[in-house]
Amino acid sequence: MDTSKCQAVLIASETGSFSAAAEQLNYTQSGITRMISSLEEELEFSLFIRSKKGVRLTENGKLMLPYFREIVESSQAAQEMSDDIKGVVRGSITIACYFSVSSMWMPRLLKVFSESYPNIQIKLLEGGNKEIAKWLAEKSVDICLCAEPQDKTDYSWEELYRDPLLVWLPKNHPKVRQAQYEIKDLEAEDFIHTLPAQDTDQDRLIEQEGLHLKTRFTTKDGFTTYQLVKAGLGVSFNQAMIAQDWKEDVVQLPLNPPRFVSLGLALPRQRPTSPAVQRFLKCMEEELSELLIFNENQRAN
Repeated sequence: MDTSKCQAVLIASETGSFSAAAEQLNYTQSGITRMISSLEEELEFSLFIRSKKGVRLTENGKLMLPYFREIVESSQAAQEMSDDIKGVVRGSITIACYFSVSSMWMPRLLKVFSESYPNIQIKLLEGGNKEIAKWLAEKSVDICLCAEPQDKTDYSWEELYRDPLLVWLPKNHPKVRQAQYEIKDLEAEDFIHTLPAQDTDQDRLIEQEGLHLKTRFTTKDGFTTYQLVKAGLGVSFNQAMIAQDWKEDVVQLPLNPPRFVSLGLALPRQRPTSPAVQRFLKCMEEELSELLIFNENQRAN
């Protein structure tokens, strides 16, 4: 049943006039008359008694009035919800995050975004390269903030930041006063491997350099690795960003030759970008502008 026709009936019944309904709904009087006549034909009974003084509902019209009102109110509620979603007042976003991005970027982003859009629900999934690749392939996430995927067939990729890899040494290590740490020197150390065989930054560099490491310990968490290095149980390496706020007795040195992790934005292909996602991407661009500028400077150098 057409909502506009139902709305015309409501206004005409309230005002007692087709012309008043036409004025409120921005129709001509003849247009309103045709709409109501069409509805009466559809229902197969009259809704109004017409006279020179105006119009009033028939008994059947009075019985139908609550249903007309329900149709109009439901339509308005649906439109309001649609407008809310389009205006990003309501909605939901699933974001997959690399561990370092989750700890260093997301608190700032979520704070700013939630203040502007408190009714948008955000589900945050944390994982490494292997897990994130799986989520992207399944298209179970709206946004990925991660290291550069090795296979970008099913999603777009935009680099946002290049984070240097740093070696972690105990404070009494003989090479702590060096300006850089030679990558090949890792082969002579007791190594602490974080999340082995998970396509991590460590896994990728080890494979790229063809390193043969003496792995003494493996961990599932970067902070645990950091603490083992602090205890003098070996050395390791990771992104600079991940240990940015850790103030322990661990010395961090750049690798020679320098190595970086490309961090950025991955979006599933052939999937509509919702208004909520669009708003989050805009917020991210604004809040991470300093990182983007820094990244451009890195490229220039």
